[in-house]
Amino acid sequence: MLNTIKQSLWNQMGASIDMLEDSILLCPDGHWDTERKFWYQSFHVLFFLDYYLSTEPQTFSPPKPFTESEFEDRMPERVYTKPELLEYLQFCREKCKNLIENLSEQQLEARWVNSSGSMNYSIHEIFLYNLRHLQHHVAQLNLHLRQSIDDAPEWVFRAK
Repeated sequence: MLNTIKQSLWNQMGASIDMLEDSILLCPDGHWDTERKFWYQSFHVLFFLDYYLSTEPQTFSPPKPFTESEFEDRMPERVYTKPELLEYLQFCREKCKNLIENLSEQQLEARWVNSSGSMNYSIHEIFLYNLRHLQHHVAQLNLHLRQSIDDAPEWVFRAK
């Protein structure tokens, strides 16, 4: 059963990460930093994807050059570039795949608790929460693309 859970988690998490990548790649440069802030929505979802993949959320810190602005409820100090966010996406993809590959039954049942204690989930449930958050924002990005360039990436069934 553990192998089925791990394979299913990776197939769907990986597919959602692939869909985010496809959205970022499709966004024309002229739409990256408009009023809708495509870059910021992309950063937001990557930041929280990374955070929710951290087994010790109290010690989470994003990789450089990214800051903890999302915890401080403020915009980052500068616009992140598409290559920077694609590199962050690859970092998150590898983190997710490695975490899933090394999961044990005990780890799936371990608790994921943020520093305030307001979020208290099993590792298994934080994966599902993370998946919902990721897909919510991918849908927003795809809606933005559909409305602005009349195009959007295809659905990804399983991780590529």
